Amino acid sequence: MARRNDHSRDELREMALSAAETLLDQQGSEALSTRKIASAIGYSVGSLYQIFKNYDDLCWQLNLRTLQMLLQALDQQPAEGPQAALLQYADSYLTFANEWPQRWRLLFEYSTPHDLQAPEALNEAITQLFDRIETPLSEVMSQQSEVQISSAARTLWAGVHGIAVLGAHNKLFQADHICASTMAHELICRYLNGWQQEGSQ
Repeated sequence: MARRNDHSRDELREMALSAAETLLDQQGSEALSTRKIASAIGYSVGSLYQIFKNYDDLCWQLNLRTLQMLLQALDQQPAEGPQAALLQYADSYLTFANEWPQRWRLLFEYSTPHDLQAPEALNEAITQLFDRIETPLSEVMSQQSEVQISSAARTLWAGVHGIAVLGAHNKLFQADHICASTMAHELICRYLNGWQQEGSQ
């Protein structure tokens, strides 16, 4: 068992989160526990609670890292034009969900207890995620209010997210040649066309 002064606080935090991500990737969120994480890095559970306030804090930090990875993935392939950007975001989102299924699941399946407040950094990352969608939408829906654009962003995200969830469980019930990306593109294009036709009337 390593001594607490063998690593700095930042080093121990990184070790713990990396070990948690490995455990999550290999065994899923059901197997995630402070005991297993502590064992993986050679420290006691008590040492982890010197770094994280509680198990919820650990999950928040894991989800923050996942969101940061997702944001980086969305920004890797910038597209020209608002519709192309939204289609690219959808593809990147579906790819991320497929490549990191357990981290992605924890991000959306973990529920913050009602008596606790998630860290501001996590909330800011969520805001940044929707900012990615709202920016191109505001070009397409230039005559709409910020509230309408915000609602549209969440509507589109919910649709693409639903496709990702069903695809992950092989429950899209489509012909083999019709993939999740095709469905997401159709959803986005038809949605945007509806707004554009409404705006031209």
